[in-house]
Amino acid sequence: MIYDIVILTDCRYENPDETDWYIEQILLEDGLVQRALEKKGLKVIRKSWDAKDFDWTQSRYAIFRSTWDYFDRFDEFFNWFEKTRKILEFINCPEIIYWNLDKHYLKDLKQSNINIPPTIFIEKGEQQSLNELFKKTEWTKAVLKPAIAGAARETFLIKKEEHLYYEKELQRLIKKESMLFQEFQHQIQRKGEMSLMMIKGQFTHAVLKKAKPGDFRVQDDFGGTVLDYVPNKEEIAFAEKAIAACPKETIYGRVDVFYDNDNLLSLGELELIEPELWFRKHHTGADKLADAIFMQIQHNITS
Repeated sequence: MIYDIVILTDCRYENPDETDWYIEQILLEDGLVQRALEKKGLKVIRKSWDAKDFDWTQSRYAIFRSTWDYFDRFDEFFNWFEKTRKILEFINCPEIIYWNLDKHYLKDLKQSNINIPPTIFIEKGEQQSLNELFKKTEWTKAVLKPAIAGAARETFLIKKEEHLYYEKELQRLIKKESMLFQEFQHQIQRKGEMSLMMIKGQFTHAVLKKAKPGDFRVQDDFGGTVLDYVPNKEEIAFAEKAIAACPKETIYGRVDVFYDNDNLLSLGELELIEPELWFRKHHTGADKLADAIFMQIQHNITS
């Protein structure tokens, strides 16, 4: 059978023998997208990106959804993507995927006048120490995280007076990958982080993510809470400006926004590959995504 589109997940979530609350959320979200696409008359299948039993020539398009192991298997994933993008079309397009894989994209957005937190990019193999970084920046607290990562992988909150304790971690990490050293943003801990979902560059819905007491990570898999949120005009305009600054048009995306230490709107991350889009809280968002994908497919047919 020839499929119009394959929804991409990872092997843990394709056909799980057992589920928990986390996996149930993934299955619900992916299911909402699949049913919305099928309502448009599209033939849809859901497969793990590394599926050995699937012939990728049997689908015209693919969309990343819950491929949340790719940063742990990056070389394998990258090689698969390099081959597969020559066989079928991706939504979002490969240019966006390549650009968004690595958090160095934040440099491009800063040049486009998108406010980002103060950041030092530490390249793989670079000679650097936490002591030097804290002296140079005069920060009292910072976050260290990889340039290619997700789900708070290898992410550390470091106080200046504790830098010696984390020095081995920095040296271990920069031997194998590039890292970001960012000033800690206190208002994320107090107020949380807003996630604004965007379809075809336009705002659709939002949530507010708040860390559990004593933690700085807002993800719900670390005990954070997720609340419905209605952003104001300035927050929506900021998110739309960030999406508009991307090098190519995006079909879908998530803009993570917070108020920085100067109480200015700032970009946390721009998620354009496999963002959690919180359709379980806003089912109509899946329909809007399906509409955008269908329109893109129809445009490609007629152009």
